[in-house]
Amino acid sequence: MESSIATTVLLPVALAVIMFGLGLSLTVKDFARVLAYPRAVLVALGCQIVLLPAACFGLVHLLGLAPELAVGMMLLAASPGGTTANLFSHLAHGDVALNITLTAVNSVLAVVTLPVVVNLSLDYFLGDGAAIGLQFGKTLQVFAIVLIPVVLGLLARSKAPGLAARAGRPVKLLSVIFLVATIAAAVFQERANIAGYLADVGVAAVLFSGLSIAVGYLAPRLFRVGVRQSIAAAMEIGIHNSVLAITVALSPVLLNNPRIAIPAAVYGVVMFGTAGAFGYLISRRVRAPAERPG
Repeated sequence: MESSIATTVLLPVALAVIMFGLGLSLTVKDFARVLAYPRAVLVALGCQIVLLPAACFGLVHLLGLAPELAVGMMLLAASPGGTTANLFSHLAHGDVALNITLTAVNSVLAVVTLPVVVNLSLDYFLGDGAAIGLQFGKTLQVFAIVLIPVVLGLLARSKAPGLAARAGRPVKLLSVIFLVATIAAAVFQERANIAGYLADVGVAAVLFSGLSIAVGYLAPRLFRVGVRQSIAAAMEIGIHNSVLAITVALSPVLLNNPRIAIPAAVYGVVMFGTAGAFGYLISRRVRAPAERPG
């Protein structure tokens, strides 16, 4: 997956628009809602931050992935949930309010957890001299591309709620257009290599997608979290922010390694099929309009 205008210019712009749109959908109450769902939030965050990277580490070893692809999978595992999780959660009768809360908290925590996981993975799989990793200055850049657009959107909503409400739908539409255009341009440029990418990490992406959703649903249920909240957790954990992972991998000022971006690019496609199948199956079991939060 080579760097191009689509990946070095359009992709960061798409990510900024997506994260700004997330900010427009948030209020301070969304962060305070952690107190309303303490068990669900703690279990979901534990799965996202600890269990999922550990499971991904075992998976890449089991499949014997090449070092750079293994790092790409670990980068994906460390990426927070994507905003699309809210839509899938809604369609599957999950608790969308919890999804919004998890996305907000995860995006903040990822500024710290993502560089840690990536640096450990680079050191383990590629060795000291193979990559410079996400040093402090680069971690600040991750902070900038993840949180600054969210904060700007949050401030816009707090200062001008009416304008933010009217802008919310156009911004979401714009983010979808940017994202689709970026993916289409990248796919067109890499059309000759797509079969090779699928052969390299297709199995890993499908297995990790299923594993993420299964962990996201079963772990909360094990801790007696309600069904709707568990569906929300499954979507949040299963639908990773692959755009963020690709941006970090391809950015000339961050990892600047196109091969590390391949797992996130493949996962960004297959995760929707897995999430859609899970949503269809689980939604048939959801009958009650609401359950007591966990």
